[in-house]
Amino acid sequence: MTRRTVIGVIGPGDDASAAEREAARRVGQLVAAAGWVTLTGGWNAGVMDAASRGAREAGGLTVGLLPGRDAEGASPGVEVVIPTGLGEARNNLVVLASDALVCCGMSAGTASEAALALRAGKPLVLVAPAQETAAFLRSLRRGEPIAVADAEAAIVALKRLLEPS
Repeated sequence: MTRRTVIGVIGPGDDASAAEREAARRVGQLVAAAGWVTLTGGWNAGVMDAASRGAREAGGLTVGLLPGRDAEGASPGVEVVIPTGLGEARNNLVVLASDALVCCGMSAGTASEAALALRAGKPLVLVAPAQETAAFLRSLRRGEPIAVADAEAAIVALKRLLEPS
């Protein structure tokens, strides 16, 4: 029996733009179509909610690692809700539990996750990043984030990274 690939989807919560939410929803759908697990921070907000709903609508397994001690505030798109009681430190769990991460937008919490991903040597795909975001993450010199135009290109990049021929 083989272990399923886990893709972390990260991005802003309440401040996510409509474009970031749509990109995350599409990433979730495509992650599910690839047979992978979608992992998020679990909130019923922004990128976390959109990715979870997209994956769930496409029949995928969704896991949410919540910062609190209970399931309050979890996205309805999350099938497996795991309260961590760790507050924002749960960002490191999202990173370490993922085989690779897809970033749809940027916020302070997302920046911490992206930096932790690079530090941990996890593949990090940035969907339509601002030039400043990509430049900042490259400046950390901890790995090379992969910038792509859209959700479809993100999945192509992930398949190339995770399923070498």
